[in-house]
Amino acid sequence: MPTPISSNLSLNKEALAQIPLNFLEFSKKPEIMDWMVNIRRKIHENRELGYEEFETSKLIRAELDLMGIPYKYPIAVTGVVGYIGTGKPPFVALRADMDALAMEELVEWEHKSKVPGKIHACGHDAHVAMLLGAAKMLQHNQNDLQGTVVLIFQPAEEGCGGAKIMLDEGALDNVDAIFALHVTARVPIGMVASRPGPISAAMGFFEAVINGKGGHAAIPQHTVDPILAASNVIVSLQHLVSREADPLDSQVVSIAKFQGGGAFNVIPDSVTIGGTFRAFSKESFLQLRQRIEEVISKQASVQRCNATVIFDERSMYPVNSNNKELHEHFRKVAGEILGFENIIEMQPQMGGEDFAFFSESIPGLFFFLGMKETEGAVHSGHSPYFRVNEDVFPYGAALHASLATTYLLQNPTKHTSPPEVGDRDEL
Repeated sequence: MPTPISSNLSLNKEALAQIPLNFLEFSKKPEIMDWMVNIRRKIHENRELGYEEFETSKLIRAELDLMGIPYKYPIAVTGVVGYIGTGKPPFVALRADMDALAMEELVEWEHKSKVPGKIHACGHDAHVAMLLGAAKMLQHNQNDLQGTVVLIFQPAEEGCGGAKIMLDEGALDNVDAIFALHVTARVPIGMVASRPGPISAAMGFFEAVINGKGGHAAIPQHTVDPILAASNVIVSLQHLVSREADPLDSQVVSIAKFQGGGAFNVIPDSVTIGGTFRAFSKESFLQLRQRIEEVISKQASVQRCNATVIFDERSMYPVNSNNKELHEHFRKVAGEILGFENIIEMQPQMGGEDFAFFSESIPGLFFFLGMKETEGAVHSGHSPYFRVNEDVFPYGAALHASLATTYLLQNPTKHTSPPEVGDRDEL
Protein backbone atom coordinates (compact mmCIF):
# COMPACT_ATOMS: atom_id res chain seq x y z
CA MET A 1 0.00 0.00 0.00
CA PRO A 2 1.26 3.54 -0.69
CA THR A 3 2.39 5.57 2.29
CA PRO A 4 0.42 8.84 2.38
CA ILE A 5 2.83 10.48 4.83
CA SER A 6 6.57 10.72 4.77
CA SER A 7 8.43 10.71 8.06
CA ASN A 8 10.58 13.51 6.61
CA LEU A 9 7.56 15.58 5.65
CA SER A 10 8.04 19.33 5.77
CA LEU A 11 5.20 21.81 5.96
CA ASN A 12 5.55 23.10 2.40
CA LYS A 13 2.43 23.46 0.28
CA GLU A 14 3.37 20.75 -2.17
CA ALA A 15 3.88 18.13 0.53
CA LEU A 16 0.63 19.00 2.31
CA ALA A 17 -1.29 18.95 -0.96
CA GLN A 18 -0.03 15.43 -1.71
CA ILE A 19 -1.32 13.89 1.55
CA PRO A 20 -5.05 13.94 0.63
CA LEU A 21 -4.33 12.57 -2.85
CA ASN A 22 -2.32 9.68 -1.42
CA PHE A 23 -5.06 8.86 1.08
CA LEU A 24 -7.64 8.87 -1.73
CA GLU A 25 -5.49 6.51 -3.79
CA PHE A 26 -5.13 4.27 -0.72
CA SER A 27 -8.89 4.22 0.01
CA LYS A 28 -9.80 3.38 -3.59
CA LYS A 29 -7.86 0.12 -3.52
CA PRO A 30 -10.30 -2.80 -3.97
CA GLU A 31 -9.31 -4.49 -0.71
CA ILE A 32 -9.99 -1.30 1.29
CA MET A 33 -13.19 -0.44 -0.58
CA ASP A 34 -14.60 -3.98 -0.31
CA TRP A 35 -13.76 -4.09 3.39
CA MET A 36 -15.64 -0.85 4.09
CA VAL A 37 -18.65 -2.00 2.06
CA ASN A 38 -18.75 -5.30 3.93
CA ILE A 39 -18.71 -3.55 7.31
CA ARG A 40 -21.48 -1.18 6.26
CA ARG A 41 -23.68 -4.03 5.06
CA LYS A 42 -23.22 -6.01 8.28
CA ILE A 43 -24.33 -2.98 10.30
CA HIS A 44 -27.18 -2.30 7.90
CA GLU A 45 -28.59 -5.80 8.31
CA ASN A 46 -28.44 -5.63 12.11
CA ARG A 47 -29.39 -2.06 12.89
CA GLU A 48 -29.87 -0.88 16.48
CA LEU A 49 -31.55 2.16 18.04
CA GLY A 50 -29.95 4.75 20.30
CA TYR A 51 -28.09 3.36 23.33
CA GLU A 52 -28.84 -0.16 22.04
CA GLU A 53 -25.93 -0.36 19.58
CA PHE A 54 -24.25 -3.27 21.39
CA GLU A 55 -23.60 -5.44 18.32
CA THR A 56 -22.50 -2.43 16.26
CA SER A 57 -20.11 -1.45 19.04
CA LYS A 58 -18.86 -5.04 19.28
CA LEU A 59 -18.11 -5.06 15.54
CA ILE A 60 -16.23 -1.76 15.81
CA ARG A 61 -14.15 -2.98 18.73
CA ALA A 62 -13.32 -6.22 16.91
CA GLU A 63 -12.03 -4.27 13.91
CA LEU A 64 -10.01 -1.92 16.14
CA ASP A 65 -8.50 -4.97 17.87
CA LEU A 66 -7.49 -6.45 14.51
CA MET A 67 -5.83 -3.16 13.58
CA GLY A 68 -4.08 -2.88 16.95
CA ILE A 69 -5.82 0.40 17.81
CA PRO A 70 -6.32 1.00 21.55
CA TYR A 71 -9.72 2.25 22.70
CA LYS A 72 -11.91 3.05 25.67
CA TYR A 73 -15.28 1.34 26.10
CA PRO A 74 -18.02 1.80 27.14
CA ILE A 75 -18.57 5.54 26.95
CA ALA A 76 -22.20 6.68 26.90
CA VAL A 77 -23.43 3.07 27.18
CA THR A 78 -22.25 1.79 23.78
CA GLY A 79 -19.79 4.41 22.57
CA VAL A 80 -16.18 3.65 21.65
CA VAL A 81 -13.23 6.06 21.63
CA GLY A 82 -10.08 4.94 19.81
CA TYR A 83 -6.60 6.47 19.70
CA ILE A 84 -4.03 6.46 16.87
CA GLY A 85 -0.64 8.14 16.88
CA THR A 86 1.77 9.30 19.54
CA GLY A 87 -0.68 9.30 22.44
CA LYS A 88 0.49 12.87 23.04
CA PRO A 89 -0.75 16.35 22.01
CA PRO A 90 -2.03 17.75 19.82
CA PHE A 91 -5.29 15.76 19.75
CA VAL A 92 -7.80 15.92 16.90
CA ALA A 93 -11.06 13.93 16.80
CA LEU A 94 -13.10 12.33 14.01
CA ARG A 95 -16.72 11.37 14.76
CA ALA A 96 -19.18 8.83 13.35
CA ASP A 97 -22.67 8.20 14.74
CA MET A 98 -23.91 4.60 15.01
CA ASP A 99 -27.67 4.46 15.69
CA ALA A 100 -30.60 3.52 13.45
CA LEU A 101 -34.18 4.78 13.19
CA ALA A 102 -37.45 3.19 14.30
CA MET A 103 -38.91 2.69 10.82
CA GLU A 104 -39.55 -0.18 8.43
CA GLU A 105 -37.18 -0.46 5.46
CA LEU A 106 -39.03 -0.52 2.13
CA VAL A 107 -36.01 -1.03 -0.11
CA GLU A 108 -35.84 -4.62 -1.34
CA TRP A 109 -32.23 -5.76 -1.64
CA GLU A 110 -29.89 -8.51 -0.54
CA HIS A 111 -28.82 -6.75 2.67
CA LYS A 112 -32.18 -5.46 3.84
CA SER A 113 -32.66 -5.14 7.59
CA LYS A 114 -33.07 -8.39 9.48
CA VAL A 115 -34.61 -6.45 12.37
CA PRO A 116 -38.29 -5.53 11.85
CA GLY A 117 -39.18 -1.90 12.49
CA LYS A 118 -35.60 -0.58 12.39
CA ILE A 119 -33.67 0.99 9.54
CA HIS A 120 -30.44 2.82 8.84
CA ALA A 121 -32.22 5.57 6.93
CA CYS A 122 -29.77 8.36 7.77
CA GLY A 123 -26.50 6.78 6.67
CA HIS A 124 -24.98 6.13 10.08
CA ASP A 125 -23.91 2.66 8.95
CA ALA A 126 -21.93 4.35 6.17
CA HIS A 127 -20.44 6.85 8.62
CA VAL A 128 -19.06 4.02 10.78
CA ALA A 129 -17.63 2.20 7.75
CA MET A 130 -15.85 5.31 6.47
CA LEU A 131 -14.40 6.18 9.87
CA LEU A 132 -13.08 2.64 10.21
CA GLY A 133 -11.61 3.00 6.72
CA ALA A 134 -9.88 6.19 7.83
CA ALA A 135 -8.68 4.41 10.97
CA LYS A 136 -7.08 1.65 8.88
CA MET A 137 -5.17 4.20 6.79
CA LEU A 138 -4.12 6.27 9.80
CA GLN A 139 -2.95 3.20 11.71
CA HIS A 140 -0.91 2.15 8.68
CA ASN A 141 0.90 5.48 9.02
CA GLN A 142 0.74 5.90 12.80
CA ASN A 143 4.50 6.39 13.19
CA ASP A 144 4.33 9.49 11.00
CA LEU A 145 1.42 11.20 12.79
CA GLN A 146 2.51 14.35 14.59
CA GLY A 147 0.08 13.88 17.49
CA THR A 148 -2.97 11.77 18.24
CA VAL A 149 -6.16 11.11 16.26
CA VAL A 150 -9.17 10.34 18.47
CA LEU A 151 -11.88 8.16 16.89
CA ILE A 152 -15.35 8.92 18.26
CA PHE A 153 -17.94 6.21 17.58
CA GLN A 154 -21.03 7.84 19.03
CA PRO A 155 -24.36 6.31 20.03
CA ALA A 156 -27.83 7.86 20.00
CA GLU A 157 -27.62 10.82 17.63
CA GLU A 158 -31.27 10.50 16.59
CA GLY A 159 -32.97 12.64 19.22
CA CYS A 160 -31.26 11.09 22.25
CA GLY A 161 -28.28 13.42 22.66
CA GLY A 162 -25.55 10.79 22.64
CA ALA A 163 -22.93 13.46 21.93
CA LYS A 164 -23.81 15.25 25.18
CA ILE A 165 -23.36 12.06 27.21
CA MET A 166 -20.01 11.30 25.54
CA LEU A 167 -18.89 14.85 26.26
CA ASP A 168 -19.95 14.57 29.91
CA GLU A 169 -18.02 11.30 30.23
CA GLY A 170 -14.79 12.83 28.96
CA ALA A 171 -14.61 11.63 25.36
CA LEU A 172 -13.14 14.96 24.21
CA ASP A 173 -10.85 15.65 27.15
CA ASN A 174 -7.67 17.34 25.83
CA VAL A 175 -9.01 17.33 22.24
CA ASP A 176 -8.30 20.53 20.31
CA ALA A 177 -10.66 20.12 17.35
CA ILE A 178 -13.21 17.70 15.92
CA PHE A 179 -14.47 16.87 12.40
CA ALA A 180 -17.56 14.98 11.24
CA LEU A 181 -19.27 14.20 7.95
CA HIS A 182 -22.82 13.26 6.95
CA VAL A 183 -23.82 11.61 3.68
CA THR A 184 -26.50 13.33 1.64
CA ALA A 185 -28.42 12.40 -1.50
CA ARG A 186 -29.05 16.08 -2.22
CA VAL A 187 -25.48 16.74 -3.36
CA PRO A 188 -23.85 14.92 -6.31
CA ILE A 189 -21.17 12.34 -5.60
CA GLY A 190 -17.71 13.87 -5.75
CA MET A 191 -18.89 17.08 -4.08
CA VAL A 192 -19.11 18.31 -0.49
CA ALA A 193 -21.14 21.05 1.18
CA SER A 194 -20.50 23.09 4.29
CA ARG A 195 -20.19 26.66 5.53
CA PRO A 196 -18.48 28.67 8.27
CA GLY A 197 -20.67 29.64 11.22
CA PRO A 198 -24.10 28.15 11.97
CA ILE A 199 -24.85 25.14 9.76
CA SER A 200 -27.82 23.65 11.62
CA ALA A 201 -30.26 25.12 14.11
CA ALA A 202 -30.74 24.74 17.82
CA MET A 203 -33.79 22.55 18.29
CA GLY A 204 -36.18 21.26 20.91
CA PHE A 205 -39.48 19.42 21.31
CA PHE A 206 -42.40 20.26 23.55
CA GLU A 207 -45.75 18.82 24.52
CA ALA A 208 -48.72 20.52 26.19
CA VAL A 209 -51.80 19.04 27.80
CA ILE A 210 -54.75 21.44 27.79
CA ASN A 211 -57.42 20.50 30.31
CA GLY A 212 -61.04 21.61 30.19
CA LYS A 213 -64.37 19.98 30.96
CA GLY A 214 -65.88 17.51 28.54
CA GLY A 215 -69.49 16.98 27.64
CA HIS A 216 -72.02 16.58 24.85
CA ALA A 217 -71.21 18.59 21.73
CA ALA A 218 -74.89 19.63 21.44
CA ILE A 219 -74.71 21.56 24.71
CA PRO A 220 -71.26 23.24 24.59
CA GLN A 221 -72.35 25.83 27.19
CA HIS A 222 -72.03 23.10 29.82
CA THR A 223 -68.43 22.33 28.82
CA VAL A 224 -65.05 24.02 28.87
CA ASP A 225 -63.84 23.16 25.39
CA PRO A 226 -60.12 22.21 25.23
CA ILE A 227 -60.26 21.74 21.45
CA LEU A 228 -61.21 25.39 20.98
CA ALA A 229 -58.50 26.41 23.42
CA ALA A 230 -55.88 24.27 21.67
CA SER A 231 -56.88 25.73 18.29
CA ASN A 232 -56.37 29.25 19.58
CA VAL A 233 -53.05 28.23 21.11
CA ILE A 234 -51.79 26.90 17.77
CA VAL A 235 -52.73 30.09 15.91
CA SER A 236 -51.13 32.26 18.60
CA LEU A 237 -47.90 30.26 18.54
CA GLN A 238 -47.45 31.12 14.86
CA HIS A 239 -47.37 34.80 15.81
CA LEU A 240 -44.16 34.22 17.75
CA VAL A 241 -42.26 33.97 14.47
CA SER A 242 -44.36 36.26 12.28
CA ARG A 243 -44.72 39.12 14.78
CA GLU A 244 -42.08 38.78 17.50
CA ALA A 245 -38.98 37.45 15.72
CA ASP A 246 -36.64 39.58 13.62
CA PRO A 247 -37.35 38.60 9.99
CA LEU A 248 -33.57 38.30 9.45
CA ASP A 249 -33.24 35.89 12.40
CA SER A 250 -34.63 32.59 11.11
CA GLN A 251 -36.87 30.75 13.58
CA VAL A 252 -39.49 28.00 13.39
CA VAL A 253 -42.37 26.91 15.62
CA SER A 254 -44.33 23.96 14.24
CA ILE A 255 -47.16 22.00 15.83
CA ALA A 256 -47.11 18.46 14.48
CA LYS A 257 -49.23 16.64 17.05
CA PHE A 258 -52.89 17.20 18.00
CA GLN A 259 -54.72 14.52 19.95
CA GLY A 260 -58.13 14.94 21.52
CA GLY A 261 -61.47 13.22 21.53
CA GLY A 262 -62.67 10.10 19.82
CA ALA A 263 -66.29 10.79 18.93
CA PHE A 264 -68.10 13.26 16.66
CA ASN A 265 -70.49 14.43 19.34
CA VAL A 266 -68.40 14.47 22.51
CA ILE A 267 -66.19 17.35 23.61
CA PRO A 268 -63.21 15.77 25.40
CA ASP A 269 -61.84 16.67 28.81
CA SER A 270 -58.36 17.34 27.46
CA VAL A 271 -56.29 17.82 24.32
CA THR A 272 -52.59 17.11 23.83
CA ILE A 273 -50.55 19.08 21.33
CA GLY A 274 -46.84 18.83 20.55
CA GLY A 275 -44.27 20.27 18.26
CA THR A 276 -40.77 21.54 17.68
CA PHE A 277 -39.01 24.91 17.73
CA ARG A 278 -35.77 25.96 16.06
CA ALA A 279 -33.47 29.00 16.03
CA PHE A 280 -29.94 29.96 14.95
CA SER A 281 -28.82 31.65 18.16
CA LYS A 282 -28.91 30.65 21.80
CA GLU A 283 -30.67 33.88 22.73
CA SER A 284 -33.45 33.42 20.17
CA PHE A 285 -33.84 29.77 21.15
CA LEU A 286 -34.27 30.54 24.85
CA GLN A 287 -36.67 33.39 24.08
CA LEU A 288 -38.78 31.08 21.93
CA ARG A 289 -38.91 28.51 24.69
CA GLN A 290 -40.06 31.07 27.23
CA ARG A 291 -42.72 32.52 24.93
CA ILE A 292 -44.05 29.09 23.90
CA GLU A 293 -44.78 28.27 27.53
CA GLU A 294 -46.35 31.69 28.17
CA VAL A 295 -48.57 31.61 25.09
CA ILE A 296 -49.86 28.10 25.74
CA SER A 297 -50.63 28.76 29.40
CA LYS A 298 -52.22 32.16 28.92
CA GLN A 299 -54.19 31.35 25.79
CA ALA A 300 -55.59 28.27 27.52
CA SER A 301 -56.69 30.40 30.47
CA VAL A 302 -58.50 32.81 28.13
CA GLN A 303 -60.69 29.85 27.14
CA ARG A 304 -61.17 28.87 30.85
CA CYS A 305 -58.78 25.92 30.50
CA ASN A 306 -55.47 25.20 32.17
CA ALA A 307 -52.35 23.87 30.51
CA THR A 308 -49.24 21.93 31.43
CA VAL A 309 -46.22 22.43 29.15
CA ILE A 310 -43.38 19.88 29.08
CA PHE A 311 -40.09 20.42 27.24
CA ASP A 312 -38.10 17.30 26.38
CA GLU A 313 -34.71 18.27 27.80
CA ARG A 314 -33.00 15.30 26.16
CA SER A 315 -34.02 16.56 22.74
CA MET A 316 -32.63 20.08 23.25
CA TYR A 317 -29.70 20.55 20.87
CA PRO A 318 -27.64 23.76 20.66
CA VAL A 319 -26.75 25.51 17.41
CA ASN A 320 -24.26 23.50 15.34
CA SER A 321 -21.70 26.11 14.34
CA ASN A 322 -18.58 25.53 12.25
CA ASN A 323 -15.32 27.11 13.35
CA LYS A 324 -14.08 29.53 10.66
CA GLU A 325 -10.43 28.40 10.83
CA LEU A 326 -11.43 24.73 10.63
CA HIS A 327 -13.71 25.51 7.70
CA GLU A 328 -10.79 27.02 5.82
CA HIS A 329 -8.72 23.93 6.65
CA PHE A 330 -11.56 21.75 5.36
CA ARG A 331 -11.76 23.77 2.12
CA LYS A 332 -8.06 23.27 1.44
CA VAL A 333 -8.15 19.53 2.10
CA ALA A 334 -11.41 18.92 0.20
CA GLY A 335 -10.14 21.06 -2.65
CA GLU A 336 -7.06 18.85 -3.05
CA ILE A 337 -9.18 15.68 -3.11
CA LEU A 338 -12.23 16.80 -5.08
CA GLY A 339 -11.26 20.07 -6.74
CA PHE A 340 -12.25 23.46 -5.35
CA GLU A 341 -15.08 23.74 -7.87
CA ASN A 342 -16.75 20.79 -6.12
CA ILE A 343 -17.05 22.50 -2.74
CA ILE A 344 -20.48 24.03 -2.13
CA GLU A 345 -20.99 26.79 0.43
CA MET A 346 -24.46 25.83 1.60
CA GLN A 347 -27.18 27.76 3.38
CA PRO A 348 -27.86 26.99 7.05
CA GLN A 349 -30.55 24.37 7.59
CA MET A 350 -33.22 24.06 10.26
CA GLY A 351 -32.52 20.40 10.94
CA GLY A 352 -30.89 19.57 14.27
CA GLU A 353 -27.64 17.66 14.78
CA ASP A 354 -26.22 16.66 18.15
CA PHE A 355 -22.67 17.15 16.89
CA ALA A 356 -23.55 20.66 18.10
CA PHE A 357 -22.66 19.58 21.65
CA PHE A 358 -19.13 18.86 20.46
CA SER A 359 -18.75 22.04 18.39
CA GLU A 360 -20.11 24.10 21.28
CA SER A 361 -17.42 22.66 23.56
CA ILE A 362 -14.39 22.80 21.24
CA PRO A 363 -13.76 24.04 17.66
CA GLY A 364 -15.65 21.77 15.27
CA LEU A 365 -16.35 21.31 11.57
CA PHE A 366 -19.36 19.45 10.15
CA PHE A 367 -19.80 18.86 6.42
CA PHE A 368 -22.04 16.98 4.01
CA LEU A 369 -20.63 14.37 1.65
CA GLY A 370 -22.52 14.14 -1.63
CA MET A 371 -23.63 10.73 -2.90
CA LYS A 372 -26.33 11.64 -5.43
CA GLU A 373 -26.19 9.61 -8.61
CA THR A 374 -26.96 11.10 -12.01
CA GLU A 375 -29.99 8.86 -12.49
CA GLY A 376 -32.71 7.47 -10.26
CA ALA A 377 -35.01 8.84 -7.59
CA VAL A 378 -33.59 10.85 -4.69
CA HIS A 379 -34.77 9.85 -1.22
CA SER A 380 -33.58 12.03 1.61
CA GLY A 381 -32.62 10.88 5.07
CA HIS A 382 -35.34 9.38 7.30
CA SER A 383 -37.16 7.97 4.29
CA PRO A 384 -37.99 4.23 4.27
CA TYR A 385 -36.64 4.25 0.69
CA PHE A 386 -33.29 5.80 1.67
CA ARG A 387 -30.28 4.25 -0.08
CA VAL A 388 -26.54 4.73 0.42
CA ASN A 389 -24.32 5.06 -2.63
CA GLU A 390 -21.34 3.00 -1.51
CA ASP A 391 -19.13 4.52 -4.22
CA VAL A 392 -18.73 7.51 -1.90
CA PHE A 393 -16.77 5.54 0.73
CA PRO A 394 -13.24 6.28 -0.57
CA TYR A 395 -13.98 10.02 -0.53
CA GLY A 396 -15.31 9.96 3.04
CA ALA A 397 -12.45 7.84 4.40
CA ALA A 398 -9.81 9.94 2.61
CA LEU A 399 -11.36 13.21 3.83
CA HIS A 400 -11.43 11.95 7.42
CA ALA A 401 -7.82 10.79 7.34
CA SER A 402 -6.56 13.87 5.50
CA LEU A 403 -8.33 16.38 7.72
CA ALA A 404 -6.87 14.81 10.86
CA THR A 405 -3.34 14.25 9.52
CA THR A 406 -2.87 17.73 8.10
CA TYR A 407 -4.45 19.34 11.17
CA LEU A 408 -1.85 17.67 13.40
CA LEU A 409 0.97 18.78 11.09
CA GLN A 410 -0.17 22.40 11.05
CA ASN A 411 -1.01 22.91 14.72
CA PRO A 412 1.44 23.14 17.60
CA THR A 413 1.12 21.26 20.87
CA LYS A 414 -1.49 22.83 23.14
CA HIS A 415 -1.94 20.42 26.06
CA THR A 416 0.56 18.88 28.43
CA SER A 417 -1.52 16.21 30.19
CA PRO A 418 -2.83 13.67 27.64
CA PRO A 419 -5.02 10.79 28.79
CA GLU A 420 -3.26 7.51 29.38
CA VAL A 421 -4.48 4.80 27.04
CA GLY A 422 -3.42 1.18 27.19
CA ASP A 423 -3.68 -1.38 24.44
CA ARG A 424 -7.28 -1.82 25.42
CA ASP A 425 -9.11 0.08 28.11
CA GLU A 426 -12.60 -1.19 28.81
CA LEU A 427 -14.01 1.02 31.54
